[in-house]
Amino acid sequence: MMIISEQLKTNCQKSPERRAWLSNLPAMLGQLTDQWSLRVGQPFGHTGTCSWIAPAERADGTQPVLKLAMPHMEGRDEIAGLRLWDGDGTVRLLEADDGSGAMLLERCLPGSMLKCEPEPKQDEIIASLVKRIWQLTPQRNALGEFRPISQMIDCWCHETIEQRHLWPDAGLVSEGLRVLEELARPAPNDALLATDLHAGNVLRSQREPWLVIDPKPFIGDRSYDLVQHLINCEVRLQDDPLGLVHRVADLAEIDAERLRLWTFGRAAADPREDWSNTRWMDIARALAI
Repeated sequence: MMIISEQLKTNCQKSPERRAWLSNLPAMLGQLTDQWSLRVGQPFGHTGTCSWIAPAERADGTQPVLKLAMPHMEGRDEIAGLRLWDGDGTVRLLEADDGSGAMLLERCLPGSMLKCEPEPKQDEIIASLVKRIWQLTPQRNALGEFRPISQMIDCWCHETIEQRHLWPDAGLVSEGLRVLEELARPAPNDALLATDLHAGNVLRSQREPWLVIDPKPFIGDRSYDLVQHLINCEVRLQDDPLGLVHRVADLAEIDAERLRLWTFGRAAADPREDWSNTRWMDIARALAI
C-alpha cells in the first residue's frame, strides 16, 4: 500500500485538480516505476505536505529520489528551473515527466539539512548559494517561460485582503501590501529566483558541500531571495531586525534597503492562519523606519 501523509491528503482537498491528482497518485507511481525502471522505497519521513518523495534505485544501481509534486501555483516551474540551473548550486534533475510534474532527482547524501547548523553559518551558506543561482540569468536566454514574481505576490496579497477582518493593525498591513506590490514590479535587472530558499531546503551532499532543493522559480528582484531565510530566523529577526537584514544583505551583495522593505512587507502582510501572534507586527514596526 502506498503511504501518503495526512498533511499531503489535507492539502489535496483544497481544489478539484489536487483531489484528482491524489486519486491518480498510485497509478502514477506504477507508471513511472515502469517508465524509469525503478525500485521505490518508503517515502521520506512520511511527512510530505506538497509532494510525495521517496528514495529509489535504478536498473544501473544508482540511487536517485523520486518526487511526485502536487499541483501548486508556486511550484509550477520547478522542473524548468532545475533544467536551467543544471546542478549549479541545486540538485540535478535526472528525469522529468512534465505532464504530471514528476521528477527523478539527484540524491543528496548524507542529506542532513542546513537548518541543523547554527544560524550565522546558515546565513553564509544561503548567501553563497543564491549568488550562484543568480549568475546564470545573464548567460541564458531562456527566461520567457518563467513568471514574474508579481504573480505570486498578487496571490498572497489577495489572500491577506480576504483576511481583513482579522488584521490587528489595518494601517500597518495596508502599508505592507502597498510595499510588496511596488517591489514586485518587473525591472530590467531582474533574475531567476529560487524564492523558497531557506535552511530547510538546503541539503548536505557528496558532489558539493550543500545543494538547494525544492526551488519555486519566478523572475524578480534578487533581494527577495533572502527574505524566506530571514523569516525562518524569527527569533534573531525579532531581536535585531535591522542588524540581521544588513548582515545578510552584505553577505549576498544586495541592496540592504530593498531587503529591509521586502522583509517589512512580508512581516506586515503575509497571509497567515493566526493573526493573534503579534510578533510579526512587532517585527514589521521595527523595520518600518
